Amino acid sequence: MSLSDIYKALNRNQHTLTTFVARRALEKDPAIECFSQWLSTIRHASPHTISNYLRDIGQFITFVWPKTTSPFPWDKITRAEAKRFIYSYSKTGAKPTSTARKLSSLRTFFKFLTTNGIIDSSPFSSLRPPHKEKVLPTLLTEEEIIRLLNAPQKALNQECFSEGKSVDPLKHFLLLRDSALFESLYSTGARVSEIAMLRNQDVNLENGTCIVKGKGKKERLCLLGEPALLAIREMLKHRILLWKNSDQASAPLFVNHKGQQLTTRSIERFMKHWLMCAGLPPTLSPHKLRHSFATHLLTHGADLRTVQELLGHVSPATTQVYTHLSDEHLAETYHDTHPRG
Repeated sequence: MSLSDIYKALNRNQHTLTTFVARRALEKDPAIECFSQWLSTIRHASPHTISNYLRDIGQFITFVWPKTTSPFPWDKITRAEAKRFIYSYSKTGAKPTSTARKLSSLRTFFKFLTTNGIIDSSPFSSLRPPHKEKVLPTLLTEEEIIRLLNAPQKALNQECFSEGKSVDPLKHFLLLRDSALFESLYSTGARVSEIAMLRNQDVNLENGTCIVKGKGKKERLCLLGEPALLAIREMLKHRILLWKNSDQASAPLFVNHKGQQLTTRSIERFMKHWLMCAGLPPTLSPHKLRHSFATHLLTHGADLRTVQELLGHVSPATTQVYTHLSDEHLAETYHDTHPRG
């Protein structure tokens, strides 16, 4: 990834002051430039992830060196200054999770400096993140999932069977696409970015599988259920009628009204629309389908290891949170159905 890609990601960042500082540092500080290139080439981090790292570093620079220009004296940072920054940030009203992420970014950066001999030791290495409350992810019930997934199909039926109206080919395709899109999200449990990046060559409709590229460009196999496969096949029939070259192996699977690859922001907007059509809270994000996928599997007897593999989690501890939601469901079912529950 080029530096111009990183600049674009930084420019999309809403933190104007720290974005300016981080960009200035990136352009002039050799340590930060090496770090950003390492994130891109070795860690395979996305431009968005890199911009988050640079924003955090920029905030730290603003805190300790408000008037100093790059290159910055990284070897002069003490543990007391590092601790004071984390403490001050936590007192701004930031959530413990945000403070922990800030600490993680700076710890990674200073570890990089240490590994490459730029400094002798990291002032952040022994600092502990604030205590984080365990927050269970929200999800949709199975009944709510059905309402959401049926919403595009209901609109499609109304469009097709409206008397005296000719069906607009593009509108027809977009309804089919949304049906296939959300069926695929729930069927695979994939992240919205993973689904958005799918290419035709990544999907095997014969055996009902697809290959998604997750964090760090790691690939994993996801499964597509019969409803998702039917929806994708129907979408593809109409897509080729609108865009002649859309069946090429490298072409994106899900496209917008211009035949171009969807963005995650667009998918979030589509979901907000269909949630409202289904009478569900429009504030729910596509990621809730991933939470629902995991919880519903565990509720119906899937083992934790299988769910971990399907979600692409490195650690089973990350998947463990869904067992609590599953246990809650089991407890509710017990109390609702047991004669003496």
